[in-house]
Amino acid sequence: MRNIWRCSNVLKAVKHYTELLTYVKSAVTRNYSEKSINAILDYIEKGSDDPKAAHCMEEFYSQTLKSFQSTNNDRLWLKTNIKLAKLYLDRKDYTLGSRKLRELHKACEREDGSDDPAKGTQSLEIYALEIQMYAETKNNKQLKRLYERALKVKSAVPHPKIMGIIRECGGKMHMSEENWKDAQSDFFESFRNYDEAGSLQRIQVLKYLVLTTMLMKSDINPFESQETKPYKNDPRIAAMTDLVDAYQRDDIHQYESVLNVNKDLLDDPFIAENIDEVTRNMRTKAVLKLIAPYTRFNLIFIGKALKIPVSEVQDILGFLIVDKKVNGKINQQDGTVEIADDRDKERLRAMQEWTDAIGNLYQTVFVDAEGFKVPEQNSQGVDNLLNLDNYTTGGSFNMNSEKRGRGKLGGRGKKGGPGFAMAWN
Repeated sequence: MRNIWRCSNVLKAVKHYTELLTYVKSAVTRNYSEKSINAILDYIEKGSDDPKAAHCMEEFYSQTLKSFQSTNNDRLWLKTNIKLAKLYLDRKDYTLGSRKLRELHKACEREDGSDDPAKGTQSLEIYALEIQMYAETKNNKQLKRLYERALKVKSAVPHPKIMGIIRECGGKMHMSEENWKDAQSDFFESFRNYDEAGSLQRIQVLKYLVLTTMLMKSDINPFESQETKPYKNDPRIAAMTDLVDAYQRDDIHQYESVLNVNKDLLDDPFIAENIDEVTRNMRTKAVLKLIAPYTRFNLIFIGKALKIPVSEVQDILGFLIVDKKVNGKINQQDGTVEIADDRDKERLRAMQEWTDAIGNLYQTVFVDAEGFKVPEQNSQGVDNLLNLDNYTTGGSFNMNSEKRGRGKLGGRGKKGGPGFAMAWN
């Protein structure tokens, strides 16, 4: 059978396979027949790159379903139909694919319409196929509904590749909603599952993870985690590594150079669709950095310095002015920009606030409160002390703090306490 298929004699292979299925009912046990048929179908599926072979695969699946129709083998029926649904989706035949997926969903549901826990693994495989279909057709509403439903299936032990597919499509859905944080989380989980399954799709998803990191404007290097670190120097990911390095260093020229040299990055439609947003962020940061010392400049000057069209420079500056990140005006007639200098204004505002604070302090201390007023009793004593009626010109003032009793000015100390004795000599 394998030799015939390897020789590309697909019609003879179909005929031989149909003859082989006649031995299923009586000659071999059920488990052996199921294992053998799955092995044959998996082998054929791997060699389905040839268009002629891909066309004959439907015949293989149809003959298998017909053979097991009367054997009541639900597990093999589900596996074969899932393979057939995948074949339809690979052909972009969404009409037949949708019809087959509805049939499969019905087979994995209980009478009340809920998912059958006993068929959780098969349910997740069906969800993965349908999620892929909605991702390709950009039907985000149905995609989100199925994505959330798939994550609630807890009774399954799916193959890591299935979860990788679900998480990858979930990440793309979040990206379309500009939900960068959840997209990054889903792409990381997808990469981890693909890596566990040994799928080559892990490299592409890792590129998506790096792309999302830049869209988040994060300073965290995506290759610092234990799972992604081994791929940092992988030649297949080198371009994205250089790109994120230039982005985090705000090196616009290096960033543009990496994109120009590695044009194959844009062969992936998903990267091509989202890289423009990253480039826009890079150019916006570069414009802000370049115009910082100037109060007046020419649009052509910015365009030449950053090697971008003048129309895009004007568009970026217009966005910055509307977003109040730049306080200026664009003169479209002569292509100049004037930036308002707010430094003196800010200084005067700060001085005004300082003056108001001092005024409030004065009001609180000297008007509303007692402030530094001297108590009335102490004030009278000081006045008496300064009223020196016996002052004699040329005399000397003698103040002996050790004597007790009444002085000439009548100052009396407390009983048992020190008093003042004052005399004029």
